[in-house]
Amino acid sequence: MNGESQRGARWLTGAATVMRRGALPGLRPAARREPSAVGQLRRSNEPPSGLGGSEARPVARLDEGCAVLRVTRAESGDGQGAYTLHGWCGDLALACPAGPTRLVAPAVSLGNVSGDGEYPSEILRAIQLWSGNQPELARWINRIRVRHGTALRLVVWDDTGYELPWELFWTPADPGRGLEGGPLGARTVLVRWTTVHDVGQDLPRERGECHGRVLSYLHQDMADDGRVFARYAHQSHGEMTPFFSALDSPADHTGLVYMGCHGTYGPAVPRLSLGDRTWAEFNGQSMRVLDADRSLVCLNACHSGRFVSNRAQGEYALRGFAELFLRKGAGGCIVTAGKVGDHEARKLVRRLVHEVATHPRQPVAETLRAFRARAVDDFGPLTAIPTTRNDDGQVDRVGQKRVLRLLYAFMFHYYGHPLTTLRLAADDGRSAGGGSVR
Repeated sequence: MNGESQRGARWLTGAATVMRRGALPGLRPAARREPSAVGQLRRSNEPPSGLGGSEARPVARLDEGCAVLRVTRAESGDGQGAYTLHGWCGDLALACPAGPTRLVAPAVSLGNVSGDGEYPSEILRAIQLWSGNQPELARWINRIRVRHGTALRLVVWDDTGYELPWELFWTPADPGRGLEGGPLGARTVLVRWTTVHDVGQDLPRERGECHGRVLSYLHQDMADDGRVFARYAHQSHGEMTPFFSALDSPADHTGLVYMGCHGTYGPAVPRLSLGDRTWAEFNGQSMRVLDADRSLVCLNACHSGRFVSNRAQGEYALRGFAELFLRKGAGGCIVTAGKVGDHEARKLVRRLVHEVATHPRQPVAETLRAFRARAVDDFGPLTAIPTTRNDDGQVDRVGQKRVLRLLYAFMFHYYGHPLTTLRLAADDGRSAGGGSVR
């Protein structure tokens, strides 16, 4: 296969190989529990409208402006991996059974985004096609957008492990009702959630107010990440052992735990790592700082937001670093959906962290939405996606890099409460955004 092959083309020099995910066998939660009380949510004795005999619902009624989209594994009629959709937003409900357009869709995974693999424009076009095959979901989203406008906060609770790109779900425009079309994560505040095992927690418990110093681990290749925190109280570590020790020793209040390092991903839990430590080695740490301070965790590491089935270790559960840090007590977790290893992507994540840190009164999820919206504006008209090749038959590298920058901006996923904020302490012990740190 030559370097200009349409499939699997190495269209950026020096890129690493993309690891593909196949369909995983069906999963069930490790332990099914009735939903716990959730901040910002209310109970109701009334059945959810339009849901009929669907699975046990996570909430019966949401506070004004909140919505939940529950995505669960299923099988299609011919036994293929599939998924169902259930949505709640007051009296506006959604129920979509598994079907021919709700199957495992590996071609739309942002884990494919790399300089070695499918062209970015083909991934983006695949996501548009996938979105267009979900008209019921699109209509429901637009109905809740009309009802709540910019106050809408959508929690996507996805336990499929199918790596569906919800932030890039293409919402149709509706000029008559004042709705702009485009990627959902740029138009609406969207957060993710996953089942957190063994702690009796379903949806995010409560709005978090993460505040205090930065505690970081920075691999030598990513030491420049520390410049983002130059104005803040910052305890940085270049080795993992002292970082783990600090993470287990509550002292000064910690608002942000940041890791800038390499990450790996594979088809089983032992293939997940951060900074040369495996998922199991992280899992064995107490991380008492997280439980004490409810700190926000940010993992600037390739593949840190990906999940794998843990059937090889005897459980029907998805495991990954987002679930691990939330289970340890994190107030929220920012992770990456694939490979973010090149220089441009690293600049992008530093800019994102800078924007989160400098908007202490703005929810982290809103900062992420605005970050994605600017990336869409920078890209230009979404109706003009570059083709893979120019008229001379050569790969349009400039156009592909434009699409790649857009996809990178949507690879940073946030797991947590949609109203959680972050206030970092300045060197003088006060919040850099104003106000003292408790």
